[in-house]
Amino acid sequence: MLATDIYTQRREKLMETLDSGLVLLMGHDESPMNFTDNPYPFWQDSSFLYYMGLSQPGMAALIDVEEGYSTVLAHEPGLDEIVWTGALPSLTERGADVGIEDCRPVEELPDLLSVALQGGRTVHFLPPYRDSTTVKIARLLDIPSADVGKIASRELIEAVVAQRSIKSDNEIAEIELAIELAREIHTLGMRLARPGMKEQEVVGAIEGLLLSKGSAVSFPVIFTVHGEVLHNHQHENIMQKGELAILDAGALSPARYASDVTRTFPIGQPFSDRQRDIYQLVLGALEAATEALAPGKPYEDIHLLAARHLAGGLKDLGILKGDMDAAVEQGAHALFFPHGLGHMMGLDVHDMESLGEDHVGYDDTVSRSTQFGRSYLRLAKRLQPGHVITVEPGLYFIPQLIDNWRQENRLEEFIDYDKLEEWKDFGGVRIEDDLLVTDDGHRLLGEPIPKSVEEVEALSTV
Repeated sequence: MLATDIYTQRREKLMETLDSGLVLLMGHDESPMNFTDNPYPFWQDSSFLYYMGLSQPGMAALIDVEEGYSTVLAHEPGLDEIVWTGALPSLTERGADVGIEDCRPVEELPDLLSVALQGGRTVHFLPPYRDSTTVKIARLLDIPSADVGKIASRELIEAVVAQRSIKSDNEIAEIELAIELAREIHTLGMRLARPGMKEQEVVGAIEGLLLSKGSAVSFPVIFTVHGEVLHNHQHENIMQKGELAILDAGALSPARYASDVTRTFPIGQPFSDRQRDIYQLVLGALEAATEALAPGKPYEDIHLLAARHLAGGLKDLGILKGDMDAAVEQGAHALFFPHGLGHMMGLDVHDMESLGEDHVGYDDTVSRSTQFGRSYLRLAKRLQPGHVITVEPGLYFIPQLIDNWRQENRLEEFIDYDKLEEWKDFGGVRIEDDLLVTDDGHRLLGEPIPKSVEEVEALSTV
């Protein structure tokens, strides 16, 4: 939890942005694994956490735009619960921690909303992404569950995205705490991974380290020697000497801000010549894209800059041919780089994407491309000071995708499919950093995490 006045100021700014109405913020309930009293680890809705700062299950909040005050609603723990959990702070104490005096039992929420609706007031709410929250909102507002997402408040979505996109100094400090933990788990992974080990041994060590420090992973760990699978959450492979491993993992700060870092390294020996070629190519794209980061620049342009860098390197290797500007314009690079360059990061590792990816990464100046690969770009709009973003170029040799494109003779004027046969067993390389857009450029967040060939080999081959 951050300082009390931070949450008060956030709510005040939201009220200043909206014209009128009542904002309904729904916290999350616990989610049972197999019965009610055996839940998954609790994860609060990030917008609720941003404005209310409270991370207990079953909470809700109302922000009255016209009257200028907030109400927090929750279940007051009784003696039966205290027997199992120990003493818990009262609802009044919780409210005081975040600057809210009006604290009420959550059972009063239906009546409060009914009075507002009968009075003709607008109730703003954000699009829910959990079915249980959808059902709750439908019941509270007497609307069909199927319509809840459709009638979520566009005005509130835009206000929340605009506010949460610009990170304060307090938020940046939290993110850097999460990046420091990411540095620890990535260097641990490089040191630990060895031939003959199962991938899950590395993943277990990473998660254990974070738990021992009061943290947790910010998303399910991606660790695999099959890096051509972009989000490979399977950890069953036994690592072999000379394979490349991708580790994509992040941690959480005390206030639950996220980090998201990717490193690629060889198992048990230095990079082979062709591994080094691809690795250096991806690292060069990361460096070129990072250098281009500045306020006012469309992130889509930086994505295309990275794509042209990768395409030029692939041409030098004989995999691509022809005019590389034309190749990128027509999407030939996406056979090897089929995802976007990066995304926003904050309380969510893909920040605010539950509110709609197009609301977060696009605006009225740029629309989403329909081209394969480029259509996956999560962030395309102009960068602003205070944006925290990831930069994560990659090159992947996906056998099924290569075979599909070759059968279609797709973009054969740019792709040497005969040469590409030699690379189908390569796997993939991805390298990712977390950066802040500043008033005059950019800043790498946190202490640098080893990524040069020499730094990576020094950790992964000792």
